[in-house]
Amino acid sequence: MLRRRAGGHLAAWLALLGMVLSGLAPVAAGSAAAAVYVAPSRQALTIANVQRVIAQAAGEAKARGAKATIAVVDRVGNVLAVYRMTGARTTMRITASTQLPATTFPAEAGAIAKAITGAYLSSGGNAFSTRTASMIVQQHFPPAPSTPGLESGPLFGVQFSQLPCSDLNTRFPGSAAPIDAMIGPKRSPLGLAADPGGFPLYKNGVVVGGVGVMADGIYGFDPNVLDFDKDLDEAIAFAGLQGFAPPVSIRADRIPVDGSTLRFSDVLASQLHPLQSSFAALGAGTGALVAVAGFYAGTAILPGAAYGSERSGIRFAKPSEFRNAEAFVLTNGRGVNRFPIRGGADGAEVGTALSPAEVRSVLEEAFTVMSRARAQIRRPLDAPAQVTISVVDSWGTVLGLVRSPDAPIFGTDVSLQKARTTAFFSGPQAGALLLANPDPGAASTVAATRAFLASSTALTGKSAFSARAIGNLARPYFPDGEVGRPNGPLSRPIAQFSPFATGLQTALIAQTLGGETCTNIAKAPNGQQRLANGIQIFPGSVPIYRGSTLVGAIGVSGDGIDQDDMISFLGAHYGGVKAGGAIGNAPKAARSDRIVVKVGEAGVRLRYVNCPFAPFLDTAAQNVCEGL
Repeated sequence: MLRRRAGGHLAAWLALLGMVLSGLAPVAAGSAAAAVYVAPSRQALTIANVQRVIAQAAGEAKARGAKATIAVVDRVGNVLAVYRMTGARTTMRITASTQLPATTFPAEAGAIAKAITGAYLSSGGNAFSTRTASMIVQQHFPPAPSTPGLESGPLFGVQFSQLPCSDLNTRFPGSAAPIDAMIGPKRSPLGLAADPGGFPLYKNGVVVGGVGVMADGIYGFDPNVLDFDKDLDEAIAFAGLQGFAPPVSIRADRIPVDGSTLRFSDVLASQLHPLQSSFAALGAGTGALVAVAGFYAGTAILPGAAYGSERSGIRFAKPSEFRNAEAFVLTNGRGVNRFPIRGGADGAEVGTALSPAEVRSVLEEAFTVMSRARAQIRRPLDAPAQVTISVVDSWGTVLGLVRSPDAPIFGTDVSLQKARTTAFFSGPQAGALLLANPDPGAASTVAATRAFLASSTALTGKSAFSARAIGNLARPYFPDGEVGRPNGPLSRPIAQFSPFATGLQTALIAQTLGGETCTNIAKAPNGQQRLANGIQIFPGSVPIYRGSTLVGAIGVSGDGIDQDDMISFLGAHYGGVKAGGAIGNAPKAARSDRIVVKVGEAGVRLRYVNCPFAPFLDTAAQNVCEGL
């Protein structure tokens, strides 16, 4: 990937000549000078805004004869209020099949998770609700009784991100200094929610937070998008949304994916009762703020942090942190980048670890690919993709993380999950580490995978697994979506599957969900927890190799899965070229798409990456990943 810089024309032409002579033509030249993104204006929820959201939601609940728990968060997941109406249920139940150690949870955990989901999945170019989330995480897309045989949802597995055990997402500090209190992105008590009743909140077209409601006591999902539900939680949350609704043009029901238009809400404004906008008018007997340990003190309604400010924990990178002036990084609130570019810690094991210069090259080239890529889930049409990009070493140590200004927040944690997942499964110790893991179902996955792939050496570093390939093996049907086929070895059989029970992904975090790290996988020699925020099972990551040796991985998340695939794959390739050619994608002979799985009388090839049609905004080039 070439980018012209002042005084750098000779170097660019020499690089071009080298690519041509080696048979690798660059996709297209870009311009480093041209601004691609406009950062969101610094909007934030005020205390009065939060009061209005709660008043509207509580008023709708009263009009329906219901009692609700209502949560409001800002864009980076700070809980600004949890309001429980007098007499509201204090617990909720998961009635679907689950691998989690409990089926009953505090109602406020569901309300917060729904609010965070609405905020984290949304941006200035797309507004997604928990009903949208439900549509894109199930075993068929779109989910309905009449859609068997279709592939799983594009974000299958994303519900197990933003976990309370994640080492990326920050924790509510309680009595810590005020400067630390609002640093995000914050964790969610239950990951992302697929239960209707959570919406993003907007001011002046900018996403500023989310509202979530738990009233009916059931924490579930919608298995049929062909009908329109009368969901109590959704109606109450939709009332809270009024006055803070996203522009209609960016709502999920204006965004098609793979030929199906997404869903935003089954409730219409015309179906709401007259809005109650005065928090004071609710009266002391209507309800009260409640504390939620680890998330909210419960003593007062808080104003939100303005996304993009130092206080929010996400801001523009300084020139010393990242060369692209449009990049955002995570900050500790005191001006220090939480994940600065660094070299790998695994040199004793891999020989030559990724150097800081190599990490920087991969991140910079992936950022360039992103800024030229045509977004899938953003409006207006032909907007550039916006994602988060993470690079790790082979042990899962974070070597650098950057994001575009308006990338959805959920992709921050997910991009790191993806990178760690591909590094882990491509590594030589994957099988041994799973065999030693005490979590129920972890060890048996190794034998199941080796039998499924008809290879006694599977999970010993012989194959390079992309996130897409791992996803293939983690579906309740193999091939993906084909009813009557067996489940992949990383998945549960379809009779035991649900969004709360995906197989190995759930098994690894079920016993550690509220802890400091997300799995019981043995730590690396440097103390790094290899899968410290859990695994992810949808596309957007590839391992990075130095010759035939795994040295790390790149993970990308925030746009369409094909876009995520392309940005990671081309970022690894062109980042390696820019760094001198010593690192890059896995050798072709080792890639997972060389593995053919026998299904009945047929052979089904695993996938590696799937790059999109018409991928770039500045060229008509197709098949841009072919041959690399």
